[in-house]
Amino acid sequence: MRRSLTKSEIVQRKGDIDHIFSTGRRFAGRNLKLVVAQNNLDFSRIIVIPVRHYGNSVQRNRIRRQIKEIWRTEKHTMVPGYDVAFVVYPGKSTAHASQRKQIVELCQKAGLCVQPSGVSDL
Repeated sequence: MRRSLTKSEIVQRKGDIDHIFSTGRRFAGRNLKLVVAQNNLDFSRIIVIPVRHYGNSVQRNRIRRQIKEIWRTEKHTMVPGYDVAFVVYPGKSTAHASQRKQIVELCQKAGLCVQPSGVSDL
C-alpha cells in the first residue's frame, strides 16, 4: 500500500498556486493559514508553504512532511474537488497530535470535512 501522496495530489504548477491565492478563501489558526480554492477535479490537491524565515531548510522540509502526512491520513474525511494551501509561520513547535487537531479544525471551519452520518446541525 502506498504511504505517501501521489504526484497528482500535490499542487506543483505556479499557475495553480497563483489561482489558489487569488481566488481562494482564507482561514487562520495559530501559526498556520489555510487557503482553499475549488478545482475541477475528482480529488483534492495540497501544497504546504513554510514562510521564508521559518527555520532552516531541515525544519521547513520537516514541517512539510508532517502536514502532508496529516493530510494523507485525514483525506478520506475531506470533500474532494479543492486545492488546499497551508502557509506555515514560525512559532513554538507543537506536538503531532496538536498539529493534527489544528489542521482538522481549520478544515472543518473551511467546510472541507464531510459531516459524519447520524450527526445533524442544530
